[in-house]
Amino acid sequence: MPTPAPHGIHKRPLLRDDVYTSIRDAIVDGTFGPGERLRDPELEQWLGVSRTPIREALLRLERAGLIIARPGRATIVAPLDNASTVSAQQVVAAMHELAARLAVPVLETDQLAVMTEANGRFARALGHDDVELALAADDDFHAVFVGACGNDMVPGVLDQAHPLLRRMERRRFSSHSARHSVTAHAEIIRLASLGDADGAALATRENWLSLGTGTEG
Repeated sequence: MPTPAPHGIHKRPLLRDDVYTSIRDAIVDGTFGPGERLRDPELEQWLGVSRTPIREALLRLERAGLIIARPGRATIVAPLDNASTVSAQQVVAAMHELAARLAVPVLETDQLAVMTEANGRFARALGHDDVELALAADDDFHAVFVGACGNDMVPGVLDQAHPLLRRMERRRFSSHSARHSVTAHAEIIRLASLGDADGAALATRENWLSLGTGTEG
């Protein structure tokens, strides 16, 4: 199991959430590929932590559907499974739809400006085939509604469901079909600026549900 460079830059022991995030991101970005075996000693060496936070992180990753762990057998990265991804996509779309519906009535002008700026970065990143910057800009765009919606459960549900969908996003943002999302984002901004909460919510939902169809992302 090849691992990324050691986390030697950390001046303190990694917290449990840091361990989870590091392994999750390595799965999502393809460093640990589908079917790859994850060995505790190698993860411990990579992250510089004891076995306990590693096991806690793996339990969370199993609940998120990113790994398969069976007692007495190898722990492996879960294969790309269409049914599980679609299930995660439906949950993520529903949460973002709810966030938009709750956020639009209280949205400020500066928050709309943040969305516009993020969509501009998103378009430029796609134009340069920079998947990492595109993902970051897309996250910033959708984070405005999530942050403004006032429902503290929405981020928690997304944290559970979104990682499984992220692998699809990464593949989609590597293709030209993702460019349709720039237009979809602009329409969401337009509807939000008009105060059309239902319209913005439905457009947001469609943006997420279209991720795997080849038309949006």
